[in-house]
Amino acid sequence: MEIESSRIRNLPGYLFQTINDKKLKARQEGRDVIDLGMGNPDMPPPEPVIEKICETIRNPKVHRYSASRGIPHLRREICLWYERRFGVKLDPEEEAIVTIGSKEGISHLALAIFEKGDVVLTPNPTYPSHFYSVVIAGASVYDVPLLKENNFLPDLNQPIYDRYPAPKAMIVSYPNNPTAQVVDVDFFKELVRFAKKHNIIVIHDIAYSEICFDGYRAPSFLQVDGAKDIGVEFYSLSKTYNMAGWRVGFMVGNKYIVKALAKLKSYYDYGIFTPIQVAAICALRLEQKYIEKTVEEYRKRRDVLVSGLNRIGWNVEKPKATMYVWAQIPDKFRHMGSLDFSLFLLEKCDLVVSPGLGFGKYGEGFVRIALVENEHRIRQAIRSLRKIFSR
Repeated sequence: MEIESSRIRNLPGYLFQTINDKKLKARQEGRDVIDLGMGNPDMPPPEPVIEKICETIRNPKVHRYSASRGIPHLRREICLWYERRFGVKLDPEEEAIVTIGSKEGISHLALAIFEKGDVVLTPNPTYPSHFYSVVIAGASVYDVPLLKENNFLPDLNQPIYDRYPAPKAMIVSYPNNPTAQVVDVDFFKELVRFAKKHNIIVIHDIAYSEICFDGYRAPSFLQVDGAKDIGVEFYSLSKTYNMAGWRVGFMVGNKYIVKALAKLKSYYDYGIFTPIQVAAICALRLEQKYIEKTVEEYRKRRDVLVSGLNRIGWNVEKPKATMYVWAQIPDKFRHMGSLDFSLFLLEKCDLVVSPGLGFGKYGEGFVRIALVENEHRIRQAIRSLRKIFSR
């Protein structure tokens, strides 16, 4: 008897699990492994957010079922945050919905709007949920290559977009995970024109919009006139506020797409635990100094990592945003491929990085290094890497 459904059975093995299994074995052997693989923030949430959830959780009324769309106060606060941050006005009743993190939101949105026969333009490389959510929903993925020679930006003039069946949607994400590439608002203007010309829904993941450096400030796709006509934007509190385990994010934009997700979620969940939503309100109201503290920590780690890698002969550029460095495999190791190179670093340097192949076939030749250890540990990692570069 076949237990798994076809949508699960046909999923490929999770490439990162190979690295995770080896990492666990190494730690069980007593080795001091430095894990720069998963983008899992190591800093605590801001103290006011922790105080707010502790205060709220003592209220006996907050332990009942919540609302799958999100409590009204949080949806209002989301819209106020968007107006302050991007100058975008949203209707909290029709144009905003709370999600259990952006990963859940994107996955459930795929189930709500895609079906067999639909085609979705998906960046490659990209965050794995961007393409797995489409596959699980039964739709087909058309790769949109993000190549170094194109500055990791999609070429919107490729003939693939004119193929039959015509694409129903396109997923984008800037600042980008894993490449750390950034864009200005002119890119989104071009994207809106493209989407309207081809009658395509745009799904933009803006999870790293607040983790920016060196004066760069990420724009919102929704800042462009007409963007709400054709698309939505996802945001997560995981990175900006170090609330990854709290699982809270939201989607805003086109009211019909919001309505579709809300309908599906009404069958799937009762919403996030109310104290977490109240704490999320607190987070969105925080003074900028709390975000600046987190960003400054990532900036310092970025500078230590990038300068250290360049010093030992691994040439990488400083990213202007995100908590990652997208590093091309050095020439002397490029023949290994990203998975074997990542396993090599674990074996020889006790260092975990993410193989680029795990983000799609066009990620081959790169590894993603996450800034999730302190400066001391990053320097330790550089010292370990120096050994293999000096051979």
